[in-house]
Amino acid sequence: MKTTCLLALAALLIVPSAGACVRSENQPRAMFVHASTDLPKVKLSHAFAALKFERPLWIGWDNASKDVLYVAEQTGKVYRFENKEGVAAARLFLDLSDRVFRWNNGGHNEEGFLGLAFHPRFKDNGHFYVHYSMARTRAKPRRGVMSRFTVSKADKTIADPESEKILFEVTQPYGNHNGCSLNFGPDGFLYISLGDGGAANDPHDYGQNLGTMLAKVLRIDVDKEENGKPYAVPADNPFVKRKGALPEIWSYGLRNTWRMCFDSKTSDLIGGDVGQNMWEFVVLIKKGSNHGWAIKEGSHDFKGGEPVDPITPPLIEYSHKEGVSITGGEVYRGSRHKSLDGIYFYADYGTGRFWGLKYANDKVTHAAELLEPRKPGISSFGVDADNEVFVCCFDGRIYRVEPR
Repeated sequence: MKTTCLLALAALLIVPSAGACVRSENQPRAMFVHASTDLPKVKLSHAFAALKFERPLWIGWDNASKDVLYVAEQTGKVYRFENKEGVAAARLFLDLSDRVFRWNNGGHNEEGFLGLAFHPRFKDNGHFYVHYSMARTRAKPRRGVMSRFTVSKADKTIADPESEKILFEVTQPYGNHNGCSLNFGPDGFLYISLGDGGAANDPHDYGQNLGTMLAKVLRIDVDKEENGKPYAVPADNPFVKRKGALPEIWSYGLRNTWRMCFDSKTSDLIGGDVGQNMWEFVVLIKKGSNHGWAIKEGSHDFKGGEPVDPITPPLIEYSHKEGVSITGGEVYRGSRHKSLDGIYFYADYGTGRFWGLKYANDKVTHAAELLEPRKPGISSFGVDADNEVFVCCFDGRIYRVEPR
């Protein structure tokens, strides 16, 4: 377990243990290939100088208004503003701070408002989806809540906080390792990452247990309802017909996937999976893939044992000599900076290291550290309607990724 948390997200900052395996190079470890370091250096430029947020951990657009962006705070507040450098203020779009369990109202440092995704047809239906933490009550345990909200009928530029429709709740045995990344895929289905439930060493062995939503990526159809649930399970989900497996599961064996993204060109689903005390890793999340936790930590033996299905190794990993908690990123597919095309950017929250990679045929071809000076506190990445990449940082600011 990472014992010193600076971020409410993903078991964040810890001093690496003296016994940790390290490498002498200052680059991540590309699996099975010798990766080129020939990638352009980048800088982080203030995107909106007049705006400052409290623990921003999501940025993106709504699939409707190309000139608008949203930022979500861990506090439970979501803000809407114009996507232009000189914007003077952000308007409160949604406020769930009265129901979100978080670090400053009795919760764990990793709890709070954690995920947001706008429906692909948000312009028509006004629906968006969130995941947030709820406190234990006399009637219910500590849990994560997956809900749909809708914009106000009177004003479509703000949400109706009373429109909540809960899709499901998942019991969280501990306060850490909650995930959660929400991403609509090119197939129109909603993909949801959930951590292993917390503590350390996967004490309940959820990683390889297909009977729980924890330590998984789920895939659901939010446009249908079936079997008494407010959503449907796509018929081609990989474990629909496996006895004892939850049909919602798309991929498993993931310790705590903090931020996933779909490459808008290739449709690949890429995630940053937070490791335990020795390794952090980037994973390609595929239909039915088993990423090994807690038999393995990345590509390295952890608890050992026989996997339920063959293990898919990480695309790339780095040791706790190089960093301590990965923040999964985005693939640049914008038109403003041609030199950045196809680079997957990701960062380490604790050390502020910022990397890029390219891959082909599931193998890394390029990997390098790209940012100097380093920027600790990077909590999330996101894109606008033009696929320009932004960074959320816990200094309260939003940055653009640009060539140096």
